[in-house]
Amino acid sequence: MTAKHLLFELGSEELPPKTLIKLSQALLDGVLQGLNAAELTFTGAKAYATPRRLAVFIENLSSHQPDKIVEKRGPAIQAAFAADGKPSKAAEGFAASCGTTFDKLERLKTDKGEWLIYKLAVKGMPTEQLIPDLLRQSISALPIAKRMRWGSFATEFVRPVHWAVLLYGHSVIECEILGLTTGTTTHGHRFHASQAITLSSPENYADVLFQQGKVIADVEQRKTIIRDKANLAASAVNGIAHIEDDLLEEIAALNEWPVPVTGGFDPRFLELPAEVLITTMQTNQKYFPVKDASGALLPYFITFSNIESTRPESIKQGNERVITPRLTDAEFFWKQDRKQSLADRVESLGTIVFQEKLGTLADKTQRVINLAEKVAADLGANIEWAKRAALLAKADLMTDMVGEFGNLQGIMGRYYALADNEPEEVANAIEQHYFPKQSGSPIPPSQTGQIVALADKIDTLTGIFSAGLIPTGDKDPYALRRAALGALRIIIESELSLDIVALVNVSLAQYAHAFDREATRKLVIDFIFERLKGYCLDRGFAPDEFDAVISVNPVQPLDFMKRLQAVKAFRQLPEAESLAAANKRIRNILKKSDTAPATQVGELVETEERDLFAAAKQSAIDIQPFLATRDYQAALSRLALTEIAVNAFFDKVMVMCDDVDLRARRLALLNMLSEQFLQIADISKLQS
Repeated sequence: MTAKHLLFELGSEELPPKTLIKLSQALLDGVLQGLNAAELTFTGAKAYATPRRLAVFIENLSSHQPDKIVEKRGPAIQAAFAADGKPSKAAEGFAASCGTTFDKLERLKTDKGEWLIYKLAVKGMPTEQLIPDLLRQSISALPIAKRMRWGSFATEFVRPVHWAVLLYGHSVIECEILGLTTGTTTHGHRFHASQAITLSSPENYADVLFQQGKVIADVEQRKTIIRDKANLAASAVNGIAHIEDDLLEEIAALNEWPVPVTGGFDPRFLELPAEVLITTMQTNQKYFPVKDASGALLPYFITFSNIESTRPESIKQGNERVITPRLTDAEFFWKQDRKQSLADRVESLGTIVFQEKLGTLADKTQRVINLAEKVAADLGANIEWAKRAALLAKADLMTDMVGEFGNLQGIMGRYYALADNEPEEVANAIEQHYFPKQSGSPIPPSQTGQIVALADKIDTLTGIFSAGLIPTGDKDPYALRRAALGALRIIIESELSLDIVALVNVSLAQYAHAFDREATRKLVIDFIFERLKGYCLDRGFAPDEFDAVISVNPVQPLDFMKRLQAVKAFRQLPEAESLAAANKRIRNILKKSDTAPATQVGELVETEERDLFAAAKQSAIDIQPFLATRDYQAALSRLALTEIAVNAFFDKVMVMCDDVDLRARRLALLNMLSEQFLQIADISKLQS
């Protein structure tokens, strides 16, 4: 079976830059899924994407599907023949459905019985016949939020399409894609290479576009070029380019032939908060800011042009003219906002509805204040700082700056609070109460920030649940999963000894609207601990280790993690498997017994049970200091020493004996030992 390279390219009007890479990867994934489903083999695959094209290159794609034998199973043999030995109607019907006669059917014998089968040799289809439909299906499945039509065509795509290339080896697979007939003609840069380009083979696609078309087809290559050229341009003004990945990807999606241009702005704007300048340059203008070695902003920016201009100075001046009014607006917002303190803006939060059943942002603010006060008291923290930060946390939402740049919420609150001479701890907490902003991002570093962040997240979580807006599937408009995980991360990673169940109870008690409090409480707690399970599994803990801990219902996430770490360490001990099995046996005996354990162990008969009682009495004493300091690993290590006595007991002693009193005392002994383990975790949940 021969193999050749395949190239598909779809040319279009400029594609949306923020979704270009996503579309490119989705197209590649769809093609690969189709090839695998068709059982077509290949040795490699690569996606290309520029503002005007999506392309897929498949290396050494087989020319045919493999031939194969398809087996169809029919009725069982006992149902395949009538009483007179002739084929039954079921057998005849099966043969007809296969397009054959009864005498062509075979028999399949297995351990479970014998059936009629029909074997059909199916010849593999040529790749050229399979590819067109495969591509159409892949394009149809692309994640395009809103498709458009153009001209008089009925076809739909994210942007109007203009050409399509489909090469298999040196030959064209001629077909129709989105109303276009495929061929060998592509197009290069819109301005630098206006002539059509003919492709002769898939493997030289990127080179031909580069050399003849002034197009860098590989997104990753463009990103590297943009990063390197931005850094080089910044070094020319004694600076370092501030490059964030999201903007780098967007600029790579905007340019087929990126050319750096360095511009500047009036140094007076450096008096504004750095985040304001960076947001203005990145969000509005797609510029890379420039910083000095200490991280302070310089009055320069790096932008990229999609053309090698004969007058680069004009491009520079044009961008400088554009950035000045943007920065002037930001400067105006800054000055206007500072005319009113954050504290004076709190009252206006009452004009913004947070959620219909939960009231306004002012109502939410008061709830967060109350919850922050409790958390601060539980931690022995500064209650006044926590209450003040909670009061001001949402006030910057009422400023012009945050109204213009929503991503600066919290950040501007910190700046305005400092300008109002609020304590630095309070100002920092205003920004940090939004932390962590996404999965893996930093948690609040300050204690007051941790307190307000927790209070805000728990209020949102419990409030939205109480309103009946529980996340389903991928729908989570209030980001409750992120809120729950964020709260857990803050408690665990900041090592805060807080009862999450108690905080949920306090939070739920603040809502005046009608809802089923107990049902909501259970839903919220289950939701939080489901997030905790994901958090733990992501950190290498096993599901059965998590089950062992959650079975004893710890209410403090930090305490939960200490128990979990202890269980993980315990299962590495040589005694672990035996004790886990013994605990499972103990739990089953206690569960199935119709005799209640005695309140006291009392007198025992056999040497082995007396030995186990002595071992259990001593371990109960020995683990108390460890439990008091939450050194669960040491406690489990001490309990592991009971293994010999436990095994000897089960080898020699009949628990469910005829003597009812003795049976009750033996059950009491087992219960005594089991309860010692259950002070930490239910190790019977551990799988061997």
